[in-house]
Amino acid sequence: MTSKAPQPAMKADVSSDAVVSETPPTPHAIPSSSVHPQEPSVNDAPAIDVDEEVLVPHLKRMGNATADSYGCSRLTRHPLQATSGATLMSTAEDIMRKYPWFRFRNPYGKPIKIYILIQYSFKDSEYIRPNDETEVDRLDMMHHIFRVMQGGKLFEAPVPKSVQRVLDLGCGTGLWAMEFAEEHPSAEVLGVDLSPIQPNFVPPNVKFEIDDIELDFPDSRSYDYIHCRYMSYAIKDWPRLVQQVYKHTLPNGIVEFTDYDLTYRSDDGTLDNTTLKAWGDDLPRAGRMMGREPCPGLYLEKWVREAGFTNIEHKVYKIPLGPWPADKHLKMLGAYNYLMLMQGIEAFSLRLFINVLKWSYEEVQVLLVKVRNDLKDRRIHAYTEMHVVWGQKPGPE
Repeated sequence: MTSKAPQPAMKADVSSDAVVSETPPTPHAIPSSSVHPQEPSVNDAPAIDVDEEVLVPHLKRMGNATADSYGCSRLTRHPLQATSGATLMSTAEDIMRKYPWFRFRNPYGKPIKIYILIQYSFKDSEYIRPNDETEVDRLDMMHHIFRVMQGGKLFEAPVPKSVQRVLDLGCGTGLWAMEFAEEHPSAEVLGVDLSPIQPNFVPPNVKFEIDDIELDFPDSRSYDYIHCRYMSYAIKDWPRLVQQVYKHTLPNGIVEFTDYDLTYRSDDGTLDNTTLKAWGDDLPRAGRMMGREPCPGLYLEKWVREAGFTNIEHKVYKIPLGPWPADKHLKMLGAYNYLMLMQGIEAFSLRLFINVLKWSYEEVQVLLVKVRNDLKDRRIHAYTEMHVVWGQKPGPE
């Protein structure tokens, strides 16, 4: 079945100095049966610059931790009890010393960022984005965006407080796994990712492993709850991955997938004929040329159902590209999304445009200047969509 959450208003804010909400509101989910409502006509608000201090005034930096009005999101590492875990690395030399099976390359002939190619005995797997501290910070910002989107929640599925065995696939910097472990002290949480970018100061019930989730899962492991989030451009065979998840979910166990439909849209035509639209069309095209689906959110419900899960629920959220909405919650969400995009736009673009679409480095930089200008323009009412799908593995009759 599909969740019937209320439809949020997506009116544009015509003021240039509106502030975001200080109070965590109800998350704005959109029924999947009606995800493209028509919006009011375009406003004539001037283009403005957007910065963190103006648009996100409720973000309070406190030492090495970051808190906001939700009181639940940390954008930088925080010390907990020290246990075994992968160590955050910042240089190629550090990772080569601790993880000698990594092979490094700079595909552009310029000292831009560190990219990695992880070589396995049976298969090579590419991580298509940089693996430097800027990317780590961006991934932490993405974690914050998810929590804002969901009204402060870590997950949507009806996971019992007493859950025991939890797997976080593609755990990234490990924030979701650590925060889930803190909220569920009885759970054993395992985070798996290609890159060793998780901290070594983690809750005692968290472990991280460096592995490729597209390889076969260890047969001896099964879980009460499997979580997988933000894997667009990362997976070549989604049906196989979801089938593996089904195999390793315990009877009556729960799975939850959260991922993008990275189609850039506007409901009032303001995105048409912009550089932002052209860039947003070329990125998915390049991803599909590589055999990696950029918009898995569109197909999650189908894959979960075909794998055999039941009691399926599906929510769709709008994610504004910038703080243009009049709704205060959506404005705040769009402001954070803007900050994340401005930080990661080069990381998203370089490998796909240069290695796949065969642009020159200089051509990409000229393009990105124009894309950044479009992102700053509040007259462009663009958004993407995030799909959240969860289901349950049938138990014994």
